[in-house]
Amino acid sequence: MTMQSTSQICPECSANVAPISGLARRDFIRAVGVMGGAALLPTGAKAAPADKPRAAKPAESLVREFHATLTDEQKKAMVLPWNHGAEKGGQPTRLKTHNAAPLGKKLGEQFTKPQQDLIRTTFKAILSGEDAYARISRKGTWDSSGSFEGNGVAIFGDPTGKEPFSWVFAGHHLTLRCDGNSQPNTAFGGPMYYGHSANGHSDANVYNYQTRQVMSVFTMLNGQQQKQAVIIGDPGDGAAALKAKLVAQPPTGIAYAELDQAQQALVTGVMRTLISPFRQEDGDEVMQLIKTNGGMEKVRLAFYKEKAEQSNDRWDYWRLEGPGFVWNYRVLPHVHCFVNVVGQA
Repeated sequence: MTMQSTSQICPECSANVAPISGLARRDFIRAVGVMGGAALLPTGAKAAPADKPRAAKPAESLVREFHATLTDEQKKAMVLPWNHGAEKGGQPTRLKTHNAAPLGKKLGEQFTKPQQDLIRTTFKAILSGEDAYARISRKGTWDSSGSFEGNGVAIFGDPTGKEPFSWVFAGHHLTLRCDGNSQPNTAFGGPMYYGHSANGHSDANVYNYQTRQVMSVFTMLNGQQQKQAVIIGDPGDGAAALKAKLVAQPPTGIAYAELDQAQQALVTGVMRTLISPFRQEDGDEVMQLIKTNGGMEKVRLAFYKEKAEQSNDRWDYWRLEGPGFVWNYRVLPHVHCFVNVVGQA
């Protein structure tokens, strides 16, 4: 299935963002375990009580709790059928990525403060912890969304019972989901998008630790392997990035299976780092789907330069790809990362 994105063209903005220090090590340690302004109250709103401590709940339970607070007016505005957009053979809207609120209306424009608090709690529940929240919120700046309230949510389907559903949270440089495994053989409920307006090679970029981890793999490659791993050009951005690039015939980049044991261990470490910001069940599903699709031996790695004369330490993109698996990371001029992990028939 070809995945598409909406509002995916990002303003090439710059931001003076302070680095988040000390997170990468904690993310990595946690990942090792994986591997082995508010709106006014709408008329009739059934808001959850404010200022009451919440017990930890799975994100899916929180989606149901949030759905129960919605007024008829709110449901009409942001709850859509499961197959919305696919009625005439198109791609379901629930599987698109976004660079802004998914249905155009921001959280602060349509939800009460208690509802917004519940949305935030749900968002945190699909992450691995507060460090991940700090990173994915870009230390609370949310890039051009400007604030948590500048993002948006949509629900597709019916989360109240056993019917399929998808809760989509999106804003500038961000699309994440919770779907209770409603989308079969699909990690994260569909394509994922994250990014940051700071230069991807800069310590100010909250995802710079991912590029550093990948660069440690390149440094460990010998000269012939480095030559094989480098591709002049780019793999595309947005929806184009989710199409197969490395596993086509003849394959490009360098295969995990061609690496020695120490190099393979570094690539495995990269995978642990990439999935570390997300809740363990989602990370486990990524690794299970990779295994089902042939294992890490089928994964390939490539480093892209848009100009051949650029030095080896200034990548425009890096990319991990295998059957049903894409992790496409644009480094320059700032980070855009598009991810899709599905089971192959």
